[in-house]
Amino acid sequence: MLTKDSILTNTPVTDLIADTVVRHPAKPQTPYQVLQLLPKDATPEQQDSAIQSWFQPGEIHYSEQPDTLHLPGHDKGHNPREIRIPDYNREQFLADDSLYHPELAHEPFGVAGDPVPYNISNDNVISFLLLSCFIMTLLAFAISRNYIVQQVKNFFYIPRREDVKTPTSNEVTALLFFALQTCLLWAMAYFFYVKAYVADTFVFEDEYLFIGLIFLLILVYAILKYPLYTLVNYTFFSGKNNGQWQYTMLLLSAIEGALLFPAILFQSYFEAPPQNIIIYAILVLVLVKIFTFYKCFVIFFRKNGLFLQIILYFCTLEIIPLLALWGGLAIITNALTINF
Repeated sequence: MLTKDSILTNTPVTDLIADTVVRHPAKPQTPYQVLQLLPKDATPEQQDSAIQSWFQPGEIHYSEQPDTLHLPGHDKGHNPREIRIPDYNREQFLADDSLYHPELAHEPFGVAGDPVPYNISNDNVISFLLLSCFIMTLLAFAISRNYIVQQVKNFFYIPRREDVKTPTSNEVTALLFFALQTCLLWAMAYFFYVKAYVADTFVFEDEYLFIGLIFLLILVYAILKYPLYTLVNYTFFSGKNNGQWQYTMLLLSAIEGALLFPAILFQSYFEAPPQNIIIYAILVLVLVKIFTFYKCFVIFFRKNGLFLQIILYFCTLEIIPLLALWGGLAIITNALTINF
């Protein structure tokens, strides 16, 4: 019988090595391994913080050297920064369709709907012109209020002497503005008449050019009346009567614009029937011509008692130019409108 060595024991060698070596946990290689190290009740914020503490992404630095190690018969490698789309992905049946290329201009598909009808109350330009006329009328009336009120009170009064109050320069400027505003209001009234009874399409897209042309024509008509009256009056009458007549014409023009302004407002914002506005405008025109005939008689023919001469005078300087203006408006309207 052999005696057992005292060195030998029943403990395995591997267990002895495990007891002597200190085990260190391996570094997690994936986020899943990091989550396995956390307790089961860890919150999403704690899980995210743990993953960020183990994994810190860094900046990728690509090599700037060209790749010369490529297989024979194949092209050399390309820059990884360059992204190229294969031809079979670009060349397809719908490759030329503009819907897949927003950078290309294309016409919309479908059927066009009915356009919104034109409404004067929604027209910003017309509203701006009317608002400007209203504000400037208030300012002009504030400047020439005393003169206008006095002349209106004494309009039907026959003076016993030739002395007539002469307006100041500011009052004359205000009266000239009223005359300019009257031309603009008549142009707008004629524009409404054309839209309602003649045609609503013009040879140009911007229909405000039509209002501008009509305004210029009426303004030229009003300007040419003054030298024509001056030439005739200085030939047959005194200079004092001629000056009084010029101020009277400015006053009548201001009255005409004041009477016409409410009709334009009603037509623009209350959609009044066009025939009513036209009848009202004709009545205003006739009334102003009656006032003109009366003042012409008081200033020039009251002392002479020449009734036939005043009729010839009035027809030559008022009626015939007015008919010529209407003919010119008709010619311009026929040339600028499109009738289907």
